[in-house]
Amino acid sequence: MKNVLVINSSISGDNGHSTKLSKAFLAKLGSDINLTEIDLSATPLPHLEMKEIAAWMTPTAERTAEQQQLANYSDQLIEQVKAADVIVFGVPMYNFGIPSQLKSVLDRLARAGITFKYTEKGPVGLLADKPVIVLATRGGIYQGTSADSQTPFLTSFFNFIGITQLHFVYAEGLNMGEEAAEKALAAARLQLGQLSEKVAA
Repeated sequence: MKNVLVINSSISGDNGHSTKLSKAFLAKLGSDINLTEIDLSATPLPHLEMKEIAAWMTPTAERTAEQQQLANYSDQLIEQVKAADVIVFGVPMYNFGIPSQLKSVLDRLARAGITFKYTEKGPVGLLADKPVIVLATRGGIYQGTSADSQTPFLTSFFNFIGITQLHFVYAEGLNMGEEAAEKALAAARLQLGQLSEKVAA
């Protein structure tokens, strides 16, 4: 049985195109999975602050109750990522970037000595490699252009912590008319069907 972690970041919740695509992918995987879902529209994380970083740096036995609560945001996310065999991110594009809610998650996954370390030859990721599927939904057409900040950023971030099996599924032109939107979503669902066969193997 596969452990699947899904993190949806659409502010539209279940009505978001990226969320609908993540649900379509789960349907392709079937019921023989152990699923953990995080909906950042329902349970957003606060933006990272210095006091939370200070809590990470405090030994567990010495943390105050407040520090332990703050450290739990990161500790639990990292454990969920470590436990997952497959990770799915629903990532709409807002103002040429990733949602700020998702940035709050990524900020808590980058932990020196836990998910990466620096060496004389540069940084080394410490997480075990695994498939990460990014469902990139956009109102316009950005893939392969300089306006697509999401793809290089997410690639750099996951590579930095040790994850290189990245699969980007794009659904673009969603605000460019009903026909264009349906064509893009249909193509994305087809690609997800093919990916589901690979990750379920």
